[in-house]
Amino acid sequence: MNDKGQERDVYVAVADPTRRKLLRLLSEVEELPLHELTAQFQMGRTAVSKHLAILKEAGLVSDRKVGRETRYRLNAAPLSEIKDWVSHYEKFWKEKALLLKNLLEEE
Repeated sequence: MNDKGQERDVYVAVADPTRRKLLRLLSEVEELPLHELTAQFQMGRTAVSKHLAILKEAGLVSDRKVGRETRYRLNAAPLSEIKDWVSHYEKFWKEKALLLKNLLEEE
């Protein structure tokens, strides 16, 4: 478990395209049951459940039981760690683009 109470690194959790698609699907609704999420993939419920478990360990989704089904909901807060990391490089590239622009204008 890391210092943010997450059992799994958020970067590892979003490294897989299936998990990124699950996050996108959950970002478009309040919550979805497992069978509706599974319908979006060409894989079985067990495989989708394993991906959801990884996202849950990273704190990116939460679940709740409603009768016999489990519904999943996005928790986007851990994604801020990635946003902060990418923002640093965005500043770097903007500065490099400005330097290039200045060099080209001098010629």
